[in-house]
Amino acid sequence: PVIRFGKGIRVTSHRSQERMADLAQLLTEGIRGHRVVKAFGMERFEMGRFRQATARHLKVNLRAQVLANLSSPVIETLAALGSAALLIYAGKSIRAEKLEVGVLVTFVLTLLLMYDPIRKLNKANLILQESLAAAHRVADLIAEPNEIVDRTDGPRLEGFERAIEFKGVSFGYDHQTVLHDVDLTVERGEMIALVGPSGAGKSTLANLLPRFFDPDQGQVLIDGTDIREVPLESLRSLIGVVTQDTMLFNDTLRNNIAYGRSDLPLDSVRAAARAAYADDFILASSEGYDTVIGEGGLRLSGGQRQRLAIARALLKNAPILILDEATSHLDSESEALVQKALANLTQGRTTLVIAHRLSTVMNAHRIVVLSEGRIVEQGTHDELLVRDGIYKRLYDLQFRI
Repeated sequence: PVIRFGKGIRVTSHRSQERMADLAQLLTEGIRGHRVVKAFGMERFEMGRFRQATARHLKVNLRAQVLANLSSPVIETLAALGSAALLIYAGKSIRAEKLEVGVLVTFVLTLLLMYDPIRKLNKANLILQESLAAAHRVADLIAEPNEIVDRTDGPRLEGFERAIEFKGVSFGYDHQTVLHDVDLTVERGEMIALVGPSGAGKSTLANLLPRFFDPDQGQVLIDGTDIREVPLESLRSLIGVVTQDTMLFNDTLRNNIAYGRSDLPLDSVRAAARAAYADDFILASSEGYDTVIGEGGLRLSGGQRQRLAIARALLKNAPILILDEATSHLDSESEALVQKALANLTQGRTTLVIAHRLSTVMNAHRIVVLSEGRIVEQGTHDELLVRDGIYKRLYDLQFRI
């Protein structure tokens, strides 16, 4: 019975934790997307989803609790029945003069002394089975293969001197190829704009550089060194990233800019903020640089969040930059300030800019046009307009009146 109950409790506890994870995910999505829920009038729909998820969790959790609460009574009842059978047998043996009373008393006292440890052992087994279920979920995560292998013993990249090269790079998600045999060289100091239709592979190509993914085929080289052969820390120390979805923490403005380097003097943080046109709104905050901004920076506007991200990148002072739609979803005034901040950020740095709005990349040294995972055009803004290709069509769509 102990083994059967233990197995049942472990299985139901595992299912209960899975249902709890589903419920937590649903709650997180509902809270983060509350504006969309309200805009589409889907409050009842979301309440229905929540009730269903709660009911599934309740059903599994009740089964786990029933098994846990039945375990002790069933085992104690079986123990009592066994003891009763032994006493009946002992009584008959005494009457038949096959067993002495003293031996029986000793045996009964021993049983009584063993009762409490056995009961505690059963409770410990229940806790153990629940813990094993949780440990199994953690073990599943740990057992997931790590797609990115960190060569901690490889040669370090001490700086960036010459060029970034994508050589014959192909990459795909879930057996669907996103990049096809891409060849691209970015010289030091160049600003390269990656443009093209949605799903063309722009962000994917840029994400290969800091090794968020590794290519299925081909190589990514920095100064002739395959980035898979160097320590990740060494590689990523050379790269700054600013994306459209700025990640901020429920901490002070100062700590969000310094990010992990609390020993930096305030003067350094302020210098980065000034270059990012963030100093004024920070000083206007209730506690200046010590103002806590709330989870995800919800107390800030989109433009303010972007300028903090730019200040963070400025403070890192990496020689290579990736700007992924850094000015999207901003109003005209905020975009103007962010563009000024980006001008300071990109000065003297090698930059990959991903953009849908062509107005933000017209001054790039080179514009690389991707379509269906392939480079189909590249050149300056004026050169591409003359060719009357995909870039010209995108330009006409955005700027024709």
